[in-house]
Amino acid sequence: MKMKRFIGILQFMTRIPIKADVGFDEEFHKTITYFPLVGLVLGVLIYFPLVGLIIGAISFIIGSLSSIIFDTFLTSILIVACEVILTGGLHIDGLGDTFDAIYSNRDKERMLEIMKDSRLGTNSLLAILFLVLIKVGLLNSIINSNLMCLVIFMPMISRLGVIVMLYKTVTPREKGMGNIFIGKATLGMFITAIVYTVVILIVIAKFMFFSTTINIIKLLLSILAVMIFNEIFKKHVYKKIDGVTGDILGCTIELGELIFLLFSYIVILL
Repeated sequence: MKMKRFIGILQFMTRIPIKADVGFDEEFHKTITYFPLVGLVLGVLIYFPLVGLIIGAISFIIGSLSSIIFDTFLTSILIVACEVILTGGLHIDGLGDTFDAIYSNRDKERMLEIMKDSRLGTNSLLAILFLVLIKVGLLNSIINSNLMCLVIFMPMISRLGVIVMLYKTVTPREKGMGNIFIGKATLGMFITAIVYTVVILIVIAKFMFFSTTINIIKLLLSILAVMIFNEIFKKHVYKKIDGVTGDILGCTIELGELIFLLFSYIVILL
């Protein structure tokens, strides 16, 4: 059952072609604890192509060619592109819809309507543009500092952080893709996800990349930074629409990755 749920959430949150029928699960919300693992999978799939170790999917081939042919700037662009492709643009779409809605200066009901509108507004375009530019810039600096390993942890930590949005929250919509998870996270799920994320992070950092103890501590502190930001963002969103939606979850994941990169740049690189 646990493996079926992990496969199910991997199919839900990514576009990785997994041909498996896991059936209907009435307790699908329990896959919340697997969010960081999905992030780890994304991190590994993006990282390995850049050092030429994975051959297969188109994104891997593009990443491998970029690390061989192009400089770190173009490689950074392709890392961001790979993640968008792997997730089907699900989260970055949520970022755009969220910024269009909550910064429209409209009432709650109109904000929710805007969030459902498939058209992109100015706020959406600017949010996506600046997010991509800043991520590319930070990744470029990180790669130049020989800290490519951080690419693995970026999606993992951001998806751990999004559980903040699922713990003791409500949704203002009766129907929505995010309703499967919103408000369904228990304290036990939260603690479980934190514990195994920390363990995996330490093992990978220590034994695969031979990171120093101080850098591992800084890496662990990035989890706290992302969670604090998400808690502040949650309160901000509640003031706007009295709850959380699926688009806001996607937006939080994207912003969580940005906060992780900013924290890493300031605390680890400088």
